[in-house]
Amino acid sequence: MPSFPLLLGPFELIGGCVVSENTMFTSKSLQLGAQAIEGLSKVSRFSKSALPVTITQRKSYIQGRELFSTTPTDNADKVNEETQKISVTFVDKDGEEKQIKVPIGMSMLEAAHQNDIELEGACEGSLACSTCHVIVMDVEQYNKLEEPTDEENDMLDLAFGLTETSRLGCQVIAKPELDGLRLALPAATRNFAVDGFKPKPH
Repeated sequence: MPSFPLLLGPFELIGGCVVSENTMFTSKSLQLGAQAIEGLSKVSRFSKSALPVTITQRKSYIQGRELFSTTPTDNADKVNEETQKISVTFVDKDGEEKQIKVPIGMSMLEAAHQNDIELEGACEGSLACSTCHVIVMDVEQYNKLEEPTDEENDMLDLAFGLTETSRLGCQVIAKPELDGLRLALPAATRNFAVDGFKPKPH
């Protein structure tokens, strides 16, 4: 008589073979484990492929933001110079003071005219007269000015009440280090421009 191996627990016939419940459970567990590993592998492959895209997009966004917010240095400096002003005080012959705000790059002659200060400027800043003569009241501020040209010195020699800190208002240009500048107006002016003189812009 043929003998059969002893099977423990419930069993069933699958494809002509006797398979125990324990064997089927183990097989299903292995199958589920393989599916889980395959799923994790897909997730891993997806994450690896998605990660550079995310980084690239972020990098692109950052570069775009920097490009949008960055402006040429020269243009920024130009805007700052146009909007920045310094404080200048004019003292007239009677000792009365008037403080004004002068934009960077503007001459004291032009600033005086815009603020109704009696600074003549007969030659309109063409270095042909001494009527915009001013006296810098602070020696330290005077030393911050650029050296006068020969043409300016020639006109200053004709100025009334010339002092060691005298300058022509048309040649004193506002700059940040001159903030707080104090200018005294002389008691009188001399105008040696002849009739028919036409000032030349400089």
